[in-house]
Amino acid sequence: MTHKEKLLEIYKKSLFITPTLKELGLPSMAESGWLTRSLEQPYPYTLGYKGKISGKGIKEAFLNLLDFIEKNPRKTRNVLRILLNFSIKTREENQIEIIPLKSPDKLTISKIIRLLDRHFNKDYGTYGGSKLPVIALYAIYKILISELDRFDGCLLKPMGSHTASDRTAYSSGDIEVEKNNSIFESVEIKLDKAIDEHKIRIAYEKIKRFNPNRYYVLSYIGVKDAEREQIEKIIEEIENQHGCQLIINGVLPTLEYYMRLISSVKYFFDEYRQLVEEDKELKPVHKQELNKLIEKYCL
Repeated sequence: MTHKEKLLEIYKKSLFITPTLKELGLPSMAESGWLTRSLEQPYPYTLGYKGKISGKGIKEAFLNLLDFIEKNPRKTRNVLRILLNFSIKTREENQIEIIPLKSPDKLTISKIIRLLDRHFNKDYGTYGGSKLPVIALYAIYKILISELDRFDGCLLKPMGSHTASDRTAYSSGDIEVEKNNSIFESVEIKLDKAIDEHKIRIAYEKIKRFNPNRYYVLSYIGVKDAEREQIEKIIEEIENQHGCQLIINGVLPTLEYYMRLISSVKYFFDEYRQLVEEDKELKPVHKQELNKLIEKYCL
């Protein structure tokens, strides 16, 4: 079997394997396709494979596992059992219940903003934290969609994976609102990157492709001051040429403003708690930290 034929066979199997793992609630690829370009290099999967595979020790573990299976085909079922056992343990370790609020009436916007600030800003020493502000904005949009006249007839699209390598190829942003089967409003969110001219031009390409009415670029860090004047010129150019309103802002100021518009901040925080608890891309440390912050600010 040639390398190309092997890739095709792996791709076909992934169409069944990934949906099954997702159904069982086990760790899986973000999508059902063969996503990573690292594994599409024209080299055989030997221990000397030249393709780059990110993650400390991941490449070595992957290649050694393949090597072991090829040399010991009769032990394939045992290897599969071991992998599934580790997957089940990972699933169980990630099932962390977020503390319910004892006195939700005491919640204030300022308390929630302080909590979110610390939840977003902590150095977790692992990946996944960049999804936290996306989850927070998604939670507030779930309420805005149901309460604001602007969003009458609109649908909030499901929150996509934040790790899929081709996520941006099929979406206009991290959050998408549809109206009449077209993109009505999009939000792109950055945790550790300031808004600069380059990001605005990328946003314009998405605006031209998806034609939203409004497009938000939000950053926890904010706007790069040295490029603010040029950014404002590009935004004006976009509105004149396309008609879309491109709005830039910080993540926390946006959340604070939106919380003033909704009927109850408790609804927002309940949504955030639930989304964090259920998210499969977040690590246990992200959920444990939220519990600590709830104990500090909200109990």
